Amino acid sequence: PRPHVPLDGLDNKCSVYPLTFDKNENMAAKKKSVAMHTNYLSACSFTNSDMQILTASGDGTCALWDVESGQLLQSFHGHGADVLCLDLAPSETGNTFVSGGCDKKAMVWDMRSGQCVQAFETHESDINSVRYYPSGDAFASGSDDATCRLYDLRADREVAIYSKESIIFGASSVDFSLSGRLLFAGYNDYTINVWDVLKGSRVSILFGHENRVSTLRVSPDGTAFCSGSWDHTLRVRDDFLFSCV
Repeated sequence: PRPHVPLDGLDNKCSVYPLTFDKNENMAAKKKSVAMHTNYLSACSFTNSDMQILTASGDGTCALWDVESGQLLQSFHGHGADVLCLDLAPSETGNTFVSGGCDKKAMVWDMRSGQCVQAFETHESDINSVRYYPSGDAFASGSDDATCRLYDLRADREVAIYSKESIIFGASSVDFSLSGRLLFAGYNDYTINVWDVLKGSRVSILFGHENRVSTLRVSPDGTAFCSGSWDHTLRVRDDFLFSCV
């Protein structure tokens, strides 16, 4: 099947576009609206089936949708304010996801039942990003309180805080290295901090962007990561050398 990409937006919709390298193809004519919330969409992701999309919204809910019909399959209610981010459990058979929002909560959900199975409320401000640990047994979060945190799902508690007194700006995006040893975090002060997950210490600080870092993601093979910024650029860096490619 032809690959597609989902896009969330301020129009309260999640639209799916087919990927193409044909510059003459009219993409707007081929887009398909799959999801409709009552407020802006903040995040979206295909599930493992690629026939379903999970969305998060400023209306305080997450929702699971059928791509073909646009039908709402399951809704997830529990956040007390805008939901800003979500991440699916990495296991192919996993049926859970984690979400974070303006209510300072991170919540783990069962996609089949629609119920919240775990909730964590230790941040002091909005949670902008959540990301599962590669094994699926934990997840990290980044917040406007200028900290990143690690939550162990089996222990059902926070196990680490990644912060320094000199870091006063919010963390907008987080992701793990392939091994899970490093945590990359983008901040509103234009920097990317690299944390040792086990020791809790900062191992590097990366510069280069000229405005706040809005997103980052490690490549599937773990050899590099890409960061996006309000400076209108994407930067690809080598995971180990920390040099801009």
